[in-house]
Amino acid sequence: MTRIAFVGCGYVFDIYMRTKWAHPEIEICGVFDIDLTRSTTVANHYAVKIYQSLDLLLADTSIDFVINLTNIQSHFAVTKQALLSGRNVYSEKPFTTDLSQAKELVDLANAKGLILTGAPCNIFTDSIATLWKALKDGAIGRPVLIYAELDDNPAHLMNLEAVQSPTGAPFPVAEELQEGCTVEHIGYHLAWICSMFGPVQSFTGFSKYLVEKKISKPLHPHDTADVSIACLNLAAGVIARVTCSWVAPRNHGFRVIGDQGEIWVDNIFHDQSAVYLERFSRVSLAARKSYTLRNQPLFGSIFGIGGRRLRLVRRWKSHAVESDKGANRSWKQKFVSWLRRREIYAQDKLLGIAEAARAAKAGQPQPMPAEFLLHLNEIALLVQRSGPNGVAAVPSTSFEPISSPSGVLNHATNYSDTYSPRLTERYLTRIVDVLHRR
Repeated sequence: MTRIAFVGCGYVFDIYMRTKWAHPEIEICGVFDIDLTRSTTVANHYAVKIYQSLDLLLADTSIDFVINLTNIQSHFAVTKQALLSGRNVYSEKPFTTDLSQAKELVDLANAKGLILTGAPCNIFTDSIATLWKALKDGAIGRPVLIYAELDDNPAHLMNLEAVQSPTGAPFPVAEELQEGCTVEHIGYHLAWICSMFGPVQSFTGFSKYLVEKKISKPLHPHDTADVSIACLNLAAGVIARVTCSWVAPRNHGFRVIGDQGEIWVDNIFHDQSAVYLERFSRVSLAARKSYTLRNQPLFGSIFGIGGRRLRLVRRWKSHAVESDKGANRSWKQKFVSWLRRREIYAQDKLLGIAEAARAAKAGQPQPMPAEFLLHLNEIALLVQRSGPNGVAAVPSTSFEPISSPSGVLNHATNYSDTYSPRLTERYLTRIVDVLHRR
């Protein structure tokens, strides 16, 4: 049994609690929040203990991990105090918005022999497991290029100030806009990119503030960049272009293009998002020239456009996002939960804690070591702050290669061997040859 305690009971706390039912190996010792009203609300809702102060929480020697869900500006102080008290820490992203402070936390954890890890934990999901296995199988040949999007809709049109969690915590829209979409969200893409293709060796970035007055509340600062574009040169020889914004319509897609095909995932915010594989052929590539075939999937699939949907690699906690067994929920909350899981996003945010605890109990290296998250932290800050004139830089941090999640490479399916073009695609090859002749 792994015993944890939460510091911070805001909006994201309820997301963590959605999948508690699927983690019987995790026991929640209690919660603390500087807002006693919030801690009381969640304690009553989830039947957990309240710590009256952070000192009292840290004095509980039965706690294995302190889970830091405070606002970003409090991350450094809370994590440092927890480490100094001898507690392992799992922190929401990023560690801090000051790289020197983030490095200080990593050095402190290493010096005391403690675990410092954190979000995002999406490198343990079914979608990346499937993607990773297909790449290892050579399903698209040699990977060369990544296109990753993280657009979260035009914030000024979304009425985000009215959004609340199931226990009434407001969505922290002011913090999200003040910190910036890149600092808040690029980690989801960076975790996938860097775990599979290594650290960023050099980067070129651009960011800018485009849309004023997104919410009624004054922001400080008021002009944090709401769009960023980064080009990353990775250790494995792959390059990636990553875009984040609070301006463009929602798009959470992730594409890996190889010299023989491509793999793409529709929604990086969904642990079981569909994964598609297309091995390029003369037919499919030529067919993409047609407007109708590009924009009508039913017809395009006849020519091989879009490839095949892959059966997902299932992992030990796959079931966590397939149901929601939260406490004290109304019929409306149950319906919204079902709709969200099916159509919008589904995340098991306790998964990172479970993986960290499993590795610790087995005496194995952490699957997401502090140095890895420190590197993601630095890249996020570099991109967010690159500004309208652009910046080219070489990161100061790096990390040792990350191993694929346990069981992935031993999965029985070989996605390269099991892929075959559609019958119509094979027969159309001759027609394409004829059309290309004079």
